Amino acid sequence: MANHQTAEPASEQVPPKVSLGVALRFWLLLGLISFGGPAGQIALMQVELVDRRRWISQRRFTQALNFCLILPGPEAQQLATYLGWLLHGTRGGVLAGVLFVLPSLFILAGLAWVYLAFGALPIVAGIFYGIKPAVVAVVCQAVQRLARRALRHRALWAIAVAAFGAVFFLHVGFPWVLAGAALIGLAGARLAPAVWVGNSHPTAAAALIDDHTPRSAHTYFKWARALRVLAVGAALWAFPMALLVALTGWTSTFTQMAWFFTKAALLTFGGAYAVLPYVYQSAVVNYQWVTPTQMIDGLALGETTPGPLIMVVAFVGFVAAYVEGSFGVDARPLAGAFGAALATWFTFLPSFVFILLGGPLVESNFEAWQFDAPLAAIAAAVVGVMANLAVFFVGHVLWPHGLAVAPDWTALLIAGLTLLGLLRFKLRVTHAIAASALCGWGAQALGLVGHGL
Repeated sequence: MANHQTAEPASEQVPPKVSLGVALRFWLLLGLISFGGPAGQIALMQVELVDRRRWISQRRFTQALNFCLILPGPEAQQLATYLGWLLHGTRGGVLAGVLFVLPSLFILAGLAWVYLAFGALPIVAGIFYGIKPAVVAVVCQAVQRLARRALRHRALWAIAVAAFGAVFFLHVGFPWVLAGAALIGLAGARLAPAVWVGNSHPTAAAALIDDHTPRSAHTYFKWARALRVLAVGAALWAFPMALLVALTGWTSTFTQMAWFFTKAALLTFGGAYAVLPYVYQSAVVNYQWVTPTQMIDGLALGETTPGPLIMVVAFVGFVAAYVEGSFGVDARPLAGAFGAALATWFTFLPSFVFILLGGPLVESNFEAWQFDAPLAAIAAAVVGVMANLAVFFVGHVLWPHGLAVAPDWTALLIAGLTLLGLLRFKLRVTHAIAASALCGWGAQALGLVGHGL
């Protein structure tokens, strides 16, 4: 890595910026309309910030995205935080990241309460019955899209197959699979560079923050600032963790959720789709906070609401705390809301630290950062990890009683029609899930749920 600068030249002037108020309105709007998972959210930021508003150049946007992709945690939220930081410093980065997450936290907590309190009602049960096979179709579509983009060479196909086998047959942890893929990519780049190196950045019209725009003071790396970020981040993690241990004990659900979601934030590379299998394995199998059915329903709600897909952690936190009733039977919704907020805090806090700590290093070495090789290998491994998740969903939703028994034909039909709509007619995910929910409601009214066709 090239030597980074520790002080900004006195002759350079701070580049003109969009006002903080205008930027905050954009980040809030993004948090309210960012449907479609990480791919859709990143594409929306590309269209709005690079193509339409021209706040940032294509190359700087790609550089920021590459940096976020090599970090553990949710890449779309990290990208919003990075771009907010680039425009308005620490304050802009924190506000951009928070506004990107906050709407989905409130929406998911409310939907989780409706799901738990009224899920037994026939109309609600029918809607969720229709949503589950739609989730199967959405995950299968995600695997297809990821594979088409990431597996451009036989070596990358081999990594994807190996990743699937490692997870499905050997039960290797997801962080180890992705770390191994990154190492393979680094080694492969030396042996066969053509397999791993992507295309150069396309040229684009001038932007407010262009490739050669004079840098603002906050984009220069300084040790004092870096240590301050680390200290504040550590305090914001340690104080609530210590409070939880003191008030509820180490083995309580709240403390274990805080610890688990911290690990998920630190160890899950490869973006939201790579985090989901890890969350499933721990929340369903290890801790048994939610059932497999509840996990699928939570992912369905996450797919239909704006914000990062990994906000499914808020659903897990809500359900775990609500069911346990830590605040008493009459205060279950309050306990659920606290669990959702807790899961969100410990999942996203490390992302803010990573961006505020690493952003100045990236900007100080703008020409030196090259991530093509490890990113290509990680993307291939994520395809295998996602395929494993798709197999899990297919088994639990379409063959709920095991492969030895006939499938749920109604669910299979809904899943097939949804997948056809997504792949052939290019339906939006939200529209496809809404249509599937109506089909589930209709199947419930006709008495087809649980009985097949």
